[in-house]
Amino acid sequence: MKQWSEIIRNVTMLSQLGLSLITPVLICLAVCWLIVSKTGAGGWVYIPGFFFGLGGSGTVAYKFYLSINRQQKKENKKKKNKVSFNRHL
Repeated sequence: MKQWSEIIRNVTMLSQLGLSLITPVLICLAVCWLIVSKTGAGGWVYIPGFFFGLGGSGTVAYKFYLSINRQQKKENKKKKNKVSFNRHL
């Protein structure tokens, strides 16, 4: 049963990562579309909007990476502190 909970946890983390990576790009492109449709600006506005969205996605990916590392360090600490038959200190 413990394996199923870990599998479900990993699948939800993966789907959350996917949504978190695509959302900044879509929001920036939606803002660019609003700018183009309301002000009549050229299509060049989409290019910086796309790169700003990629920057936001990169930030999300980096913070996700840091949180995963933090969780793994906590799990490793718990395993090291566990006292077993061959390890008394």
